[in-house]
Amino acid sequence: MQERSTILVVDDEEQMRSAMEAVLARMGHSVIKAVNGSDALEKLEQSKVDVVISDMKMPVMTGGELLAQIKENHPGIPTVMITAYGTIEQAVEVMKDGAFDFVTKPFSAEDLEGVISRATSKGRKIPTKKASSISQDAVAIVTGDPTFKRVLEIAVSVASSSASVLVQGESGTGKELIARLLHTSGKQDNEPFVAVNCAALPENLLESELFGHEKGAFTGATATKIGKFEQANGGTILLDEISEMELPLQAKLLRVLQEREVDRIGGTKPIPVDVRVVATTNRDIRQTVAKGDFREDLYYRLNVIPLYVPSLRERKGDIKLLLEYFIRRFSNGAAKKITDAQLKKLEDYAWPGNVRELQNACQRAVLLAQDGDLQAEHFLLGAIDSTQESEGDDSLRLRSGLSVAEAEKRLILETLRVTNNNKTKAAELLGISIRTLRNKLHEYDAPR
Repeated sequence: MQERSTILVVDDEEQMRSAMEAVLARMGHSVIKAVNGSDALEKLEQSKVDVVISDMKMPVMTGGELLAQIKENHPGIPTVMITAYGTIEQAVEVMKDGAFDFVTKPFSAEDLEGVISRATSKGRKIPTKKASSISQDAVAIVTGDPTFKRVLEIAVSVASSSASVLVQGESGTGKELIARLLHTSGKQDNEPFVAVNCAALPENLLESELFGHEKGAFTGATATKIGKFEQANGGTILLDEISEMELPLQAKLLRVLQEREVDRIGGTKPIPVDVRVVATTNRDIRQTVAKGDFREDLYYRLNVIPLYVPSLRERKGDIKLLLEYFIRRFSNGAAKKITDAQLKKLEDYAWPGNVRELQNACQRAVLLAQDGDLQAEHFLLGAIDSTQESEGDDSLRLRSGLSVAEAEKRLILETLRVTNNNKTKAAELLGISIRTLRNKLHEYDAPR
């Protein structure tokens, strides 16, 4: 049984105040009503209040101004803000300014019940700047870039909200790290974090993976399967590469987000879930919506909090920081120097694979350098460089028109060359097994 709390409802519209009072009273709470921000501050001085829920747009004092006063004079009281539909920037700002959460008009009784339950629950965690620092360290996000720092600040500030987040950015930029930052910085940090790659499975298998199925639901369903949404109950589910999901499954996902319940395949009743949804995509999802490949209503449901992760090309100042971080990590803290000329070459490189590519290049370089200093050729940038051709350069260059098979062959043979034909080290650098390497060499009729 939920504890009885005192909720201060602040809204200049009498009908809205009465409607919220009815919902909160049904939950067992005591309700105090205020007609504006000034009236609310008086009520806070007169009564013990556990939670404040306030409209943003009011006469006399705006919701934002009221929030600032509450944070200054009553910092322990969680404040929930009511924002107008579509004002995403405003919602993000109030979370950054210290609001516990927000609901967007029009909202249902269930929406209000959910946010108030979280705000009144024992052991809720209100994010602080210290928590932000801890969370960023935990997921190893390394940046000095002002734009990316702003993204991280917003992520931390909205982490305790249940609002869906859509993280957009190129492959390899660290979108999953942002999702984990949202999870570890919020009130779900002790709950499950479940990641699903929507591009890795065909539609029929992805539906079962997400929502589960009952025994006998289809041929091969020999046991009941708990879906990822149920596994993530109370925590966060990451829907990676959401734009790859087929349209029929998008419709079913939309229903889950709207109703907060899942239907297992072959099930007879819906199962309620309380899950924070973070979705990622490396596409321009608005173009995908415009082409009809992604549902517009699902886009808006996911894009409550939009976050864009800049590419490494857009934050070149981070290349040096990341190089130092990864080299220290892969060399177990040993000091390995890079000359200014080598650093300049690395900073001038386009890094199409972003931070993931840089991380892999650093791991290769440390392995190839062994106990010596790092040289530019150790990074094997030539294996993917099509812009810096030069005569007499033995580094691998991929030229326009080169087939994937030929590119693969050249990369494998070049890696064997720089490892002095050490197949174990070459396989490790290439990210494949020794058996796969031997099979490839057999195809090329090369020495094995």
